[in-house]
Amino acid sequence: MKKFTLCCLLVLTGLFYSAQAQYVYDYKHTADVYYNAKDYYSAAQYYNKALGTFKIKSEQVLPYAVAGAAPPTGKLKDYQQVVARLAESYRLYNDYGNAETWYAQLVGFNNPQYPQARFWYGVCLRANGKYAEALEQFNKFKQSYTASDEISTRVNLEIQTCEFALEEEKKQPKYTIVKLSGNVNEGGANYAPVMMDPGTLMFTSSRPETPPLPANASTPEKKKQERKGTPYVNTLYTATGSGNDFANSQKLPITNPPKGYDQGVSTVSPDGKTMFLTRWTVKNGLKQASICISTKQNNNWSDPQPLGSNVNVDGYNSMQPYITADGKYLLFTSNRPGGMGKNDIWYCLMSNGTPGSARNMGTTINTKDEEQAPFYDQEKNVLIFSSDGRVGYGGLDFFQSEGDFGSWSAPKNMGKPLNSAKDDIYYTAADNTHPFASGFISSDRESVCCLEIFAVKRIRKIVTGLITDCDTHQPLAGATVTLLDTVRQKQIDKVTLDATGKYTFEVDPNRSYKLIAEKDNYFTKSLHFKADGLDNADEMQNPTLCLQHYEVEKPIILNNIYYDFNKATLRPESKVVLDTVVDMLNENPKLTIEMSAHTDSIGSDKYNMKLSQARAQSCVDYLISKGISPSRLIAKGYGKSRPIAPNSLPNHKDNPEGRQMNRRTEFKVLKRQVNVTATSYQQE
Repeated sequence: MKKFTLCCLLVLTGLFYSAQAQYVYDYKHTADVYYNAKDYYSAAQYYNKALGTFKIKSEQVLPYAVAGAAPPTGKLKDYQQVVARLAESYRLYNDYGNAETWYAQLVGFNNPQYPQARFWYGVCLRANGKYAEALEQFNKFKQSYTASDEISTRVNLEIQTCEFALEEEKKQPKYTIVKLSGNVNEGGANYAPVMMDPGTLMFTSSRPETPPLPANASTPEKKKQERKGTPYVNTLYTATGSGNDFANSQKLPITNPPKGYDQGVSTVSPDGKTMFLTRWTVKNGLKQASICISTKQNNNWSDPQPLGSNVNVDGYNSMQPYITADGKYLLFTSNRPGGMGKNDIWYCLMSNGTPGSARNMGTTINTKDEEQAPFYDQEKNVLIFSSDGRVGYGGLDFFQSEGDFGSWSAPKNMGKPLNSAKDDIYYTAADNTHPFASGFISSDRESVCCLEIFAVKRIRKIVTGLITDCDTHQPLAGATVTLLDTVRQKQIDKVTLDATGKYTFEVDPNRSYKLIAEKDNYFTKSLHFKADGLDNADEMQNPTLCLQHYEVEKPIILNNIYYDFNKATLRPESKVVLDTVVDMLNENPKLTIEMSAHTDSIGSDKYNMKLSQARAQSCVDYLISKGISPSRLIAKGYGKSRPIAPNSLPNHKDNPEGRQMNRRTEFKVLKRQVNVTATSYQQE
């Protein structure tokens, strides 16, 4: 919430101080006054003016001379101090473009009085998306900086951030992002979007509170009001539309905050009758924020009232509420005691609309730095929040973690373009039935001062294919195809095929998947693929999968299984065939089979029975060596008792072709397959 009022300062100070500038001659002193008052925008204007009062030798400014400016006069020490303050002023109101220019000059001075200049120069480069240059500055800073403080610790995170961002640049984006058109992004900052109803977007905006002039007001009166300017106040607005186009922006019918306060950053209960929102003020440079509750009465909202001590703690901030889709949990951000660092994410269990005791999300989610703006997808059990305490792109980044308020997975950065080198915060879904398909975020990526609202849409890829019968080559109607996320161990979707035998799924880029095709009395078959392969096209036609039919107790001949002469030793080419049986058994984990071996008629019954049993056991031993459980395998030798072709011709002469057919290895299913492959994954 650090950018809520910056746009107000840009407008107001520009109006007022330009009128006063003609009376100011000691620009540096005036700039220092504004700087100490934390009015960094005004300070920057006067430090710029102060630079024009110096005259020093141009080589003293090298290697970063002010382009196009006359060599300044005055003391080099004072000149360097103005440059340092100017760089700081630009940075502190987030104008990283100008700040980068002046930090570059400050670093060039090599003045030991500014030991942190190189760090902040790196921060500005990183905020401007110049990750390689920033990485160079951070590494130099780390080598030379000797103090042990927060910055010496922070530089390690900044180095990791730059390395991460440079590596992530190689990946395909997961979302498209477009700034909202219409009249949402007007006035100052616009942020914290919430879908109230289909087609109605509620958001927080800082806009001028202009007292209405009478209809017959004179032109001088109007001009006087324009010169005077009006304060920008944050409150709630709504707009109507869809996609990335929302218009008809107007105030929400809710009581204005008390004078000196702002309000917004809200969430609405599932029944649409209760709103939780933030009210805040700034006193002595410190923010004071609390969460309030308002109820809907007809088409208006009641005067917001602060929640009790379970949420709001005197002397600390509570803000950015979010209530889950089932109304069970209220999540919020707070710097209250018991946290991990600055602002942490907390939650309360709701009871009859009243929040219980607040609980910290814990160290898996919270860091010693900022965690803000929680959003929770009830269906997928995924928490989305913003943090600047983790490796990302810089500033506040979106992270996601899977969990159920009992435990959480390690948060993962949600990647570009959802995240940028600046602050990215306040994710909300456009449709609760598909919370990750599309939504809205707030970001200052295209602004010097203020958050703006962007529409985001997940880039979806299509995977499609055909399932057939291996024998008839016809489409296999009635088969089921299951799509699994192999990393998250979750079932994404499952379809039963019609007469066409075709399946189609939507998948996300940069994920690994498994397709499982199955049908009763058919061997299950699976296909692994990475969605990275889909990044260069919107659609991929998978290879056709055919399923092999089987009948319980009906033998299936395995061709090309060979043994050494009069021995049970498997030849290398036989193992290649048996590997296909290994794959089949792995894909059909509840299948029990009999491996059988047969001989021709040469030799005694006893000899052939012993040889065939040894050969069947060799096959079973090989399957066991490949990880198949012995409990699923039976070895059986039938000797010459079950020929499938004549061993001799009608004239009693030898029939080599028939004997070769009889010297065979088979397997048969002893127990019907139980379909458990897909259900071993959690349903998404």
